[in-house]
Order: sequence, then C-alpha cells, then structure tokens
Amino acid sequence: MARPIRVLELRSVRGTGGGPEKTILLGAERADAARYAVTVCYIRDARDDVFGITRRAEDMGIDYVEIRERHSLDPAIWPALRRLVRERQIDIVHAHEYKSDVLAWALARAEAIVPLSTAHGWTGHSWRERAFYYPCDKRVLARYPRVVAVSEEIRTELLRHGASAERVTTILNGIDHRRFRRHAARAADARARLGGTASNIVVGAVGRLEPQKRFDIFLRSIRALRDTGLPVHAVIAGDGSQRQMLETLIAELGLGSCCRLTGHSSDVESLYHGFDLYVQSSDYEGTPNTVLEAMAFEAPVVATDVGGTREIAHDERHALIVQPGDPQALASAIRLAIEQPAETRRRAEAARRRVETDLSFDNRMRRLEAIYDELAGQAERTGQLARTA
Repeated sequence: MARPIRVLELRSVRGTGGGPEKTILLGAERADAARYAVTVCYIRDARDDVFGITRRAEDMGIDYVEIRERHSLDPAIWPALRRLVRERQIDIVHAHEYKSDVLAWALARAEAIVPLSTAHGWTGHSWRERAFYYPCDKRVLARYPRVVAVSEEIRTELLRHGASAERVTTILNGIDHRRFRRHAARAADARARLGGTASNIVVGAVGRLEPQKRFDIFLRSIRALRDTGLPVHAVIAGDGSQRQMLETLIAELGLGSCCRLTGHSSDVESLYHGFDLYVQSSDYEGTPNTVLEAMAFEAPVVATDVGGTREIAHDERHALIVQPGDPQALASAIRLAIEQPAETRRRAEAARRRVETDLSFDNRMRRLEAIYDELAGQAERTGQLARTA
C-alpha cells in the first residue's frame, strides 16, 4: 500500500523570521496527513538568542525539528540532515532560501530525495548576499526539477538565470481567511491601544525594520500629511537593524507625539483591527504577507508597486498602488484614501472577497500539493523513490 508523501520543509533563518515562516508553519499544520507527512526543519545558529520559530511550531502541534549549527558554515549539519532524511524516509526536501536551496540540491545527490524550492525573493542587503549568495542561488535553482515562485517578477528573474519555463510555477502566497477576519466590535479598543483617538487617523505599517522596507519613506509621507493639517497617527510594528535609525528620524521629523514603534508583535489581529489604513512602503517584496493580512482584515491598503504586490492587490480595485521611493506619491495616495471613504471601503470589501477565493490558503495548498504529487509520481516511475509501506 502506498504511504503518504513525506516532505521535509527546510529553512535557515535568524531571529523571528518573516512571511515565509507563516506559510511554512501553516502549510505543515493544514496538510492532509493521510496524503502528506510533513516535517519542518529549521537550521538554527547556536548564537541566535532571539530565535522565534520553536514556540510557534510547538503551539501549532506540527512535526518540528531543529538542527543546531555553531556558525553559518558548520559542517556538522550535513550528517545531521542526512540522518533526518533517512530516519523520516523523506521523499521531497522543500527548501526556502539560498542556504537550504544548496543543501537540498546536495541531499538529492546523496540521498533518494527530490529537491523542490519556493523562491520567496532575494531581499537581503549585505554585500555577500548581493554579490555572491544570491547569484549562486539563482544558478542552483536553474538546475532544480521544480521551483515555486511567489510572484511573476521572481519567476522572470529565475528564467533570466537559466531556469526552464516549464519547471517554474508561480503560486502567489495565500492566507487563512477563516482565521484572519475583521470583527467590528474589536476595532475601538485596538485603535486606542495603538494611540488612536476620536480625532486622529491610525496609519499602520508592519514588517522587519530593514532597509528594503523603506520605513523612512513612510515616515516622511506622514510628516508631509501632518504639514497639511491631516491628523494622522503612525504605527510601525516590527523590529530589526534599523530601529535606532528610525527612532532618530522620528525625532528629526518632529513625529515623536504621533508615531509609535511597537517592536515585534505576535498579536496580528489587534494590530490590523487598530489600523484605519495600512501602508506598505517597500522597495522590494516577494509576495507581501502583510498586504494579504491587511486585505483579510479589511484594512484599506496603500502600497508600493514592488514584487508581487500588484498581483495580489490590483490598483484601484483592491488597493491604491504607487511607485516606490517617493514620499509625496505615498502621501498623496494616503490622503486620497482618507478623503474618499466610500471608494476606500469598496476596495477593502473587494480585497476581502479576493482573499476568500483566489488568494485563500486552501487554494495555495491545492496547487502546491499537486506539485508534490507530480514530483513523487515522476520519481517513483523512474525508481528514484520506492514509496511503498
């Protein structure tokens, strides 16, 4: 009797992670256990004392494993990975960033597994990532039997680096629309906790405090709006390397009384319930999970035209989309959203309908599981896998 397809979700990340963690963990939780046995493995740097994945995985009750490394190039993780693959009789190793992409490719040379990658994008800003790791990653992915791109922009980049068109499938990120749902009764209390009053407008942003997110552009747009007399109150939820810089910029712009940095928050529902408007100011994204969350909670969206943003939120139908790097353009779109409440509400309602259908997590899972079935079937026919009980 054929047993379930055994999938190892493999990722290496520091700190609390980001959007891919939501997708990986929820996918493992929601997988049909009769058809797919999913193990999630994170490679954890022993020096990382703020690692935030373990508790989340445990709370969700998924099959979760950590492999500790002493440093970023610790050779001891290799035998540990091979043992894990053999002990769990893994069929597919599903990698999620450049380090695990290389490891999954190497595992396919050493063990009877098929490598699969989801390309979430190349968002780092260090010179090593830009000059070495990312170009190498794209070349490795060009040799993969299948790659999932989370936006058409990422798919195009992979094709430009030699990947075959038939091997790269775009699957936009999805969201659990049943869990992420607006409850009107929660809004007043959530707004108050973020500094909202009867006379101001809470404009929120969520994300790691890193250069690509361009929260400096967001803050300058808030300054421009306040200079015109619009009573906007800014909230940025997240943490990262730019926190000190943003605190300094808030002081320089005179926004201390109307801007709040909340730090990392796991209470997503309270955040979005408290926002009158959600803003993405990024220079680069894959498919932004925070925009999906805002759409699910019916928080009106103003966002920059980067990555897969326009693919999930169509301009003037689900959101207002502007060019990146322009605080005045961002400010103008925020003002328009505030001054045209009926049109803004129409877009928010349409966005909610979109996440209930095309962008539902259920829809994403069906498409990904079809790739698992395809890869396992091909490998079984060629004798690479022997999937019998």
